[in-house]
Amino acid sequence: MGIETRTGDARDNKALHHLLHRVAEPLPNPSNAEAFGEFFDRFGDARVVLLGECTHGTSEFYRARSAITRRLIERHGFSIVAVEADWPDAARIDEYVRHRAPRPRRGDVFARFPTWMWRNLEVLEFADWLKGHNASRAEEDRASFHGLDVYSLDESMHAVIAYLDKADPAAAERARRRYGCLEPWAEEPAAYGHAVMRAGMDSCEDVAVAQLRAMLDERLGRMREDGESWFDAVQNARIVVAAERYYRAMYRGGVDSWNLRDRHMFGTLEALLAHRGDHARAVVWAHNSHIGNAAATAMGWRGEFNIGELCHMAHGDEAVAIGFGTDRGHVAAASDWGGDMEIKSVRPARPDSWEHAFRHAGQARSLTDWRGPAHRYLAEALRGPMLERAIGVVYRPETELLSHYFEAVMCEQFDAFVWFEETTPVSPLGKEHPHGAPEIWPFGL
Repeated sequence: MGIETRTGDARDNKALHHLLHRVAEPLPNPSNAEAFGEFFDRFGDARVVLLGECTHGTSEFYRARSAITRRLIERHGFSIVAVEADWPDAARIDEYVRHRAPRPRRGDVFARFPTWMWRNLEVLEFADWLKGHNASRAEEDRASFHGLDVYSLDESMHAVIAYLDKADPAAAERARRRYGCLEPWAEEPAAYGHAVMRAGMDSCEDVAVAQLRAMLDERLGRMREDGESWFDAVQNARIVVAAERYYRAMYRGGVDSWNLRDRHMFGTLEALLAHRGDHARAVVWAHNSHIGNAAATAMGWRGEFNIGELCHMAHGDEAVAIGFGTDRGHVAAASDWGGDMEIKSVRPARPDSWEHAFRHAGQARSLTDWRGPAHRYLAEALRGPMLERAIGVVYRPETELLSHYFEAVMCEQFDAFVWFEETTPVSPLGKEHPHGAPEIWPFGL
């Protein structure tokens, strides 16, 4: 991720720090979930609340999102938790939290890089809370847990066939023949994209679309028989279509692959809202780069869009995007894609960044909300772009400026911002944990 410079003007830092100090509301520790969650009641009327993170490996972000989500579910009737994870893996957790299946066994979920992103103590604690919350509720009223992402080509093909094997064996055989085009590439889908875009192989798009269309043609009958199983299978068929396109788009360059991925995640979110009914409301957990309005960042200035932008277009003021940031601490991340997880030191933020401004606002933890009329002057003062940091599953502090900073107009990117001055890494469970996976972990290796 490189930097696109739109302005070189230095900001009056002292005035900015003073302004942020005046409007930032101190937050309690998220370990006190009830006290922390109370600050977010103001967003309880939204249809979609998008909760971000500026890294994929920070404990405080997971615990804060858990506390906010618990509050929105308990006090405001939210019923969907949708996360930046693969649909089949999240479906196993959904079955568990909605009391439809026992805890997933070793090796069943989140076994691929980056395992620590969802296989960690913080997610375990939230899943167990959600299961307990659902225990006394009717099945149709239980809160659900879903993945939004596009990477599960292999697992999604097998999930479609497994469903059809039970529902319609003849249709299952037709699905096997169609997916046979993609099967040789299932474990290395990036190689499929290379074969089509660079080596001239015919694509498998038509057969993937044909399988999805065949399932949609039978929606009325299947929904009457087992609506939840049919919905899961159709979403997996949608993922096969999206993944086939995504891995081809990777080799076209430009913004296509990012936009295709976020369009799919937004489409999945909308499908979940429609499936759960007119009154359904959702909480989304994803990186800031997905949930903030891309049009207010260097991403949008180069033609990329994201879930946050699409949600604001679809739901207007009923979509709320809350970003999360930190100045320094430690994070769970790898040095390269596919590499081992490491505990890395997060460098203090650059002086020309939003994070540096929040650090000098003087709050260890805070919520800055610029949606209300009282804070319109704040939004006006923050309207110019500054640098913002984004750390994914890979963190390279030695090239941080070029690798992890981009320009953004924060008050247009987010509706509110949660700040932690110093943060700690998630607690991974599995091979990354120094003592292995604890016995209590339901989603182990």
